[in-house]
Amino acid sequence: MRIHRELLDHSDEELELELLEDVHNFDELFNDDVAGLNEEKLARRRYFSELFRLQGELVKLQSWVVKTGHKVVILFEGRDAAGKGGVIKRIVQRLNPRVCRVAALPAPNDRERTQWYFQRYVSHLPAAGEIVLFDRSWYNRAGVERVMEFCSDEQYEEFFRSAPEFERMLVRSGIQVIKYWFSISDEEQHLRFLSRIHDPLKQWKLSPMDLESRRRWEAYTKAKEIMLERTHISEAPWWVVQADDKKRARLNCIQHLLKQIPYDEVGSPSIELPPRQRNEDYVRNPTPPELIVPQIY
Repeated sequence: MRIHRELLDHSDEELELELLEDVHNFDELFNDDVAGLNEEKLARRRYFSELFRLQGELVKLQSWVVKTGHKVVILFEGRDAAGKGGVIKRIVQRLNPRVCRVAALPAPNDRERTQWYFQRYVSHLPAAGEIVLFDRSWYNRAGVERVMEFCSDEQYEEFFRSAPEFERMLVRSGIQVIKYWFSISDEEQHLRFLSRIHDPLKQWKLSPMDLESRRRWEAYTKAKEIMLERTHISEAPWWVVQADDKKRARLNCIQHLLKQIPYDEVGSPSIELPPRQRNEDYVRNPTPPELIVPQIY
């Protein structure tokens, strides 16, 4: 049953990429009798309906950010398999990647390890009219680096002295900082890891580090509690997303995000497609057959 639910959720993810490209009325998409739907189908219908509505609001937010030159940084933190990537995907899905982009930094290289800890994140910060979503962030030091002993006690303590001041500097410079922690239960993470193990399409998501993090669940819990306590500041507070239910977590997070930014709908000029210029001497040359991809399907 659990694997079935995960496969169903995966199919919904693919469906989200295609829906509403040619359909403007959600009811046109599912024209069956609502009264005849079971609770599972009704729940999926409600989910899609709300998701598309919220994504429409994100498009309005994007236009406002561009017009006003607002700058936004959104941090997504949480345990492995907590659903951070899923909500990030839904946020950026219909937005302009030149306006809203994702920063997912790999482990620091030898040179970066000798830099000021926050230095490699600075180059990814937004300019005016941009939104940057960090899929994990400088809080790696308070989480994985602490639990896996990749940093010293001195580096760990220095992080807690520096992080609040770093974020205050960002806010003073005009960057809005929003921080989300995705919270899942011990049992839910266990089931999601099992699902990934048994799904060939998702096995790549499990790294040796992920498996080790599963073993150190309690150490991560302690590190998370300390992190929230020591870096929850008025200029950039933490917000906790209850994420055992993936779809509810996505909707709740996007809805909350929209309320954090005072955007208004921005009017856009009407667009008219100009007629194509045609020249009498223009002849389109045929494509050489050897260049054409075989039409197997």
